[in-house]
Amino acid sequence: MTAVPPPAPGPGAAAPAAAMGVFERYLTVWVALCIVAGVALGHWLPGPVQAIGRMEVAQVNLPVGLLIWVMIIPMLLKVDFGALNQVRQHWRGIGVTLFVNWAVKPFSMALLAWIFIRHVFAPYLPAGQIDSYVAGLILLAAAPCTAMVFVWSRLTNGHPLFTLSQVALNDTIMVFAFAPIVALLLGLSAITVPWDTLLISVLLYIVVPVLIAQAWRKALLRRGPQALEAALARIGPWSVGALLVTLVLLFGFQGRALIEQPLVIAMLAVPILIQVVLNSSIAYALNRRLGEPHSVACPSALIGASNFFELAVAAAISLFGFDSGAALATVVGVLIEVPLMLLVVRVVNRSKGWYEAGLRR
Repeated sequence: MTAVPPPAPGPGAAAPAAAMGVFERYLTVWVALCIVAGVALGHWLPGPVQAIGRMEVAQVNLPVGLLIWVMIIPMLLKVDFGALNQVRQHWRGIGVTLFVNWAVKPFSMALLAWIFIRHVFAPYLPAGQIDSYVAGLILLAAAPCTAMVFVWSRLTNGHPLFTLSQVALNDTIMVFAFAPIVALLLGLSAITVPWDTLLISVLLYIVVPVLIAQAWRKALLRRGPQALEAALARIGPWSVGALLVTLVLLFGFQGRALIEQPLVIAMLAVPILIQVVLNSSIAYALNRRLGEPHSVACPSALIGASNFFELAVAAAISLFGFDSGAALATVVGVLIEVPLMLLVVRVVNRSKGWYEAGLRR
């Protein structure tokens, strides 16, 4: 079996991004600069940073809530839920995506967090933050990638309609599955989380942004696909800008802990790195085994390897606070996301010959 060339996206679908922009390509650099800026602000201007942290209503930090919306809505604007009708065309690839994202990813991260955070690295981590670090890693794994997967898919010549359909289906499932899976895994890890706070996080950071983005998308498409493309190009930098401001604030709270424990970020990165390799390998191999073309296997593997880290950061701050280990753990996911995913992209591109040779047997 040989790869089938992907059809062009339909008139109502936004094509995946043509290439990585400057912000996305150098996201690791910007995050590193945010660490420096945040630590400096927390040290030299602790009063204003603490004042922002106290601006809460019902455990929701208002400045961060606004920043999260600015982050998430432009990304959800790219998602065409009408692409769900394409699911049946590559149902095996969709099945692999769902299996890895919802049956493997959250549970494997809970296991990796138990191994590394509670045991291997426990003597070198602040004891009072162990539970919080575990919770942050679980939150990160329970939120499959949304917007950036369009970039990764494009870089591997992924099937555009398959990419759209798997993102739309994952986002639909996330509305209903994120809270129960997080609550289950945190409960198994002996970490208590108030259900009302968790449900408020889902409502504020998934349901409401999805509704706003889809209403906005429909309004733009009434004026033609060009209006949607122009809007996406115009507001795209808002998302990254809001993310960077949020990180500066977060590291303003985390600065002292990082100075005292400089290796915490490296230790938190280990289970994330292992999981990226594990999930992408499982999805890539299963798609090959099931006979899906390379253009389907790539986005299927990439969405399982990456995370909707904006949602994870928002939920961690809402549930555990700005200065928590959970918030720091989710930010480590942001820090290493781009270099790790570019490595996965390189591997699947270079292994295309091996992949398709297996299909022809």
